[in-house]
Amino acid sequence: MPHALLSLITYIPLAGALVAWLFCRGGEAQDLLARRIGLGTSLAVLALSVALWLGFNPATPGLQFETRLGWVSDAGISYHTGVDGISLVFILLTAFLTPLAMAAGARSIRTQAREFVAAMLLLETALFGLFSAQDLLLFYVFYEATLIPASLMIGIWGGPKRAWASLQFFLFTFGGSLFMLIALIVMWQQAGTTDIPALMQAGFSHSLQGWLLLAFLLAFGVKLPLFPLHAWLPDAYSEAPAPASAMLSGVLSKTGAYGLLRFGVLMFPDAAHLFAPYVLALGVVAILYAAFVAFAQTDMKRVIAYSSFSHMGMIAVGLFTLTAEGIDGAIFQMLSHGVVIAALFFCVSAVALRSDTQQISALGGVARQMPVLALLTMLFTMANIGLPGTGSFVGEVLVLMGAIHVSFWVALLAGGTMIMGAVYMLSLYRRVLFGGLQGTVHLLRDLSMGEIAVLAPLALVTLWMGIHPGSFTRLFDPVVMQAMHHGASTAAASLPDATVHLAAR
Repeated sequence: MPHALLSLITYIPLAGALVAWLFCRGGEAQDLLARRIGLGTSLAVLALSVALWLGFNPATPGLQFETRLGWVSDAGISYHTGVDGISLVFILLTAFLTPLAMAAGARSIRTQAREFVAAMLLLETALFGLFSAQDLLLFYVFYEATLIPASLMIGIWGGPKRAWASLQFFLFTFGGSLFMLIALIVMWQQAGTTDIPALMQAGFSHSLQGWLLLAFLLAFGVKLPLFPLHAWLPDAYSEAPAPASAMLSGVLSKTGAYGLLRFGVLMFPDAAHLFAPYVLALGVVAILYAAFVAFAQTDMKRVIAYSSFSHMGMIAVGLFTLTAEGIDGAIFQMLSHGVVIAALFFCVSAVALRSDTQQISALGGVARQMPVLALLTMLFTMANIGLPGTGSFVGEVLVLMGAIHVSFWVALLAGGTMIMGAVYMLSLYRRVLFGGLQGTVHLLRDLSMGEIAVLAPLALVTLWMGIHPGSFTRLFDPVVMQAMHHGASTAAASLPDATVHLAAR
């Protein structure tokens, strides 16, 4: 049973999607049944994911819960899955956010509930497969599989510009993935296998590492997104319905950062040192550019979308500090950001659904009518700007601790996300929650018990991550430390002493 646990987590959502699709055809009663199947399936997967967490040994940095089956064995390709501490935390994040997004869809998704449930569960299966894949071709298959349900959720249930937003998202991501496919084929030709642990030990030449890392930067930089590959993000996040926005920003964007970590920083450490100055510069530009643009937005969801882009720049900086502190901070920031940004999209959606507008100028004084929403939104706003006691603060401090080893100016400019984030987020909060009463705001009703049930777990996890971050860092820190020591030892023969010292930090 322990060995089958990861497979159950991965494929139970697929089974739930098929059940909902085949047995819930037409009518309100069938739509309600589909929603119940979706919520029940995602909650069952969450329970199994917690069991996976409890059965995981964080003192062992290697793979656990492994499954290896023959696939295209003659070509060195297998169905190989397993988790280490890094994979585990993203599986937990996916399992945590999916039932909340499913529950949020009960209010915001009015039509085609069966199709929505199927798309959400298919996305969950693809994400679990992606984070647990230990074969590069298998990873590519699951990575591409996330495109279909995500694009459909934007295109079917999105806003007025949903068709364009969905098309942009698909084309950008699919185009970037072609570079990953080319890199995959080159690596297979060189090593004779696509098994990720074997590729980690393949010893690619320095020049080839550089070209491979460039391909992965283009592939994953779109999903992260890395400046200037972000053109799809504002429309996709703002046009998508709240459950899709939560999954896109909360988990799907993390697949880009996860890929850069796995197939950049950890697999090609020599090339990562070569590219680090450029990625750090792009990360800092993303932080500052997105913050300035966020302040100029007139739509609530677009402010949150650019805020997400700014924080993903912070994650890119953490990864390419190439220090244990910076990488730990980037992983922690990914988890915290996933929780907080999903909560903010749910809060904005609660107001937009009641007032029938996302325009900031059309809103004001919402706190008088919705005090519970105002309280929870304040918590998530403070978390988004990195207030001590929230998870974002821990992640940002660790990233800055890693950045200071590289450059004082990188740390200073990256730290600007905390100051500028406070400006645009508090401005948004003041104008919407405490401005003068506008239009029909006086008719708004506060959060329902169902909406509180969605937001309360997000609030608790936000505080848990800020107060007791060791619950999470102990899972992935051993993997990061092992990788840093391995990178330092392999680089010792070819890098100057100062650079080796930096890698060892």
